[in-house]
Amino acid sequence: MAISADLESVPLHIVPGRAEIDLPAARRAVADLLTALGRDPHSAHLADTPRRVADAYAEMLTPREFELTTFPNDEGYDELVLAKDIPVQSLCEHHLLPFTGVAHVGYLPGERILGLSKLARVVELFARDFQVQERLTKQVADWLQDHLAPKGVGVVIEAEHQCMSLRGVRATGSRTVTSSLHGTLRENPSSRQEFFALTGLTP
Repeated sequence: MAISADLESVPLHIVPGRAEIDLPAARRAVADLLTALGRDPHSAHLADTPRRVADAYAEMLTPREFELTTFPNDEGYDELVLAKDIPVQSLCEHHLLPFTGVAHVGYLPGERILGLSKLARVVELFARDFQVQERLTKQVADWLQDHLAPKGVGVVIEAEHQCMSLRGVRATGSRTVTSSLHGTLRENPSSRQEFFALTGLTP
């Protein structure tokens, strides 16, 4: 993603740096897939399916641009800030099936604090892509550590993967939990414990 200004500017305009999606090619590919699966993409019921599928994937793979609004931490707030149950929707890069769940994102402020809605925006920035949950979790934590310069960052994602619930083992309801920590939340046992307790997980 491209950033139009440095950390001290308010706000930072965040633009996802992704390759442009070729919708006509995607529609042709969906039609070819339907044919390969023994279906007629020109039938009355499937005639518009290639367009719908291509448009749906384009939407799921395109995060929205946003302004990363930060404010001076004038009061010297030094306790944990945690946004819980941020919705997560992403696509498994191995089967192109969705995985959905929630993210818990927290940080210990340094010199600046972040507009709270931006934590959800950062999750979306990386979730709208072909992903594995482990990488997604680390990308969100690394990005916040790099761009906000807090004393610590913690990210936990809990998600159900349709590649597990709809096929293979068919473990419906099974949720995968991943975490990534930086700074004080990784190095200080009491801070680490507080973060996991507030997310509802035991350390």
